[in-house]
Amino acid sequence: MSLTAQKPVGGLAVDKCPLPRVPHLLVRSSWQTVNIGDISHTPGLLRLLETHLPAARITLLARNLGHGVSAVLRHHFPRVEIIEEPETPDGLPATAAGQHAWAAADMFIHGSGPYVVARAELSAWAATGRPYGIYGVSLEEFDPDLIALLSGADFVFCRDTTTLRAVRAAGVRMNPSSCLGFAPDAAFAATDADERAADAFLAAHRLEPGKFICVVPRLRYTPYHRIHDRPPTPREMERAEISETYRERDHDTLRTIVSRWVRDTGLKVLACPEMTYQVDLARTELVEPLAPAIRSHVVWRDTYWRNDEAAGIYARAFAVVSVEMHSPILAFAAGTPAIHLRQPSDTVKGQMWRDIGLPEWIFEIDDTDGHDIADLLLQMHHHPDRIAAKLSSARAHVARLQAQSMEIVRHYCEAFSSAAR
Repeated sequence: MSLTAQKPVGGLAVDKCPLPRVPHLLVRSSWQTVNIGDISHTPGLLRLLETHLPAARITLLARNLGHGVSAVLRHHFPRVEIIEEPETPDGLPATAAGQHAWAAADMFIHGSGPYVVARAELSAWAATGRPYGIYGVSLEEFDPDLIALLSGADFVFCRDTTTLRAVRAAGVRMNPSSCLGFAPDAAFAATDADERAADAFLAAHRLEPGKFICVVPRLRYTPYHRIHDRPPTPREMERAEISETYRERDHDTLRTIVSRWVRDTGLKVLACPEMTYQVDLARTELVEPLAPAIRSHVVWRDTYWRNDEAAGIYARAFAVVSVEMHSPILAFAAGTPAIHLRQPSDTVKGQMWRDIGLPEWIFEIDDTDGHDIADLLLQMHHHPDRIAAKLSSARAHVARLQAQSMEIVRHYCEAFSSAAR
């Protein structure tokens, strides 16, 4: 096949001729729903695919659709076939609907995540000889089987350049016609918002659009044993001790930011979660320890929320300050400036903030007491036009990267769907 024109990603040129027939894409995503970041991977990828491959038939094999996520996805993506498919040891679908979609699909796409989450499914699909790709993951550890799986993909998009360098250094050697490159996490395209729910929440708590910030807390390690109400493993017990060691110090930094914001602007703060366990954490670590005069300006979100409601509220905030990574991404997607505080226990995904052109908006939490972040927030408050221009430039850069990566995906759909099955 002769390829023409641009070489935007990974050195692969893209032919933009019409698709010869409707390709059927099988998307594996929706890893868990106790985190609005993990939820957002899926609508972000679906929005990209529907935008850039509008004729494609898309089937989502979702691992988890709890916390109302099924209704949200069906509302925003009525054309997508959605099948809840549990994880299986051999990676093959267990449901009749999943098995039918598996047999009929042309290409398997693994959604964004902290690693190759659906590795068993990806391996099972690779054995069929049909094309597959990975869109937006971070990777830090490799073994021979994973290297072989990555090497056999038609495209692998790393969501940060640290991962991209690590994949190359690990010895992944893809076919010369395949693509290994960088594309931001699919959650950057999760722009669907529940406007009604957002407006209702603001009205109920007397929050004015553009006149409050959102602050998201986090422990050094996610306490999954508490979230899922099970005994901790020995490793989880060790990590819980580390989290307790830094609980006060990390959240004192956030409280400093909150206090400075309230004192210097007189505006409000919304203490809110990205994960279920952070609802209570926001109360005990962000709200209750504050001086009464500051606390009176702080609203505590006392329930977990859906990602589309969070996106709507972030869109109405002046800024988001988060120790989690995906609340800043959702804010960014909504056009709201966001500051990320990275903990050393976190993965390399924080590099994304530097990769998209916002290195000044990421801080290592061990290197700050919060005052420099408060200074940055106040500068943003005093110079909103300057901040809006910076954010607009970064968003345009992300949109270009997304469009380029989707052209690569489109090319492989075209190449396979034009061949006889």
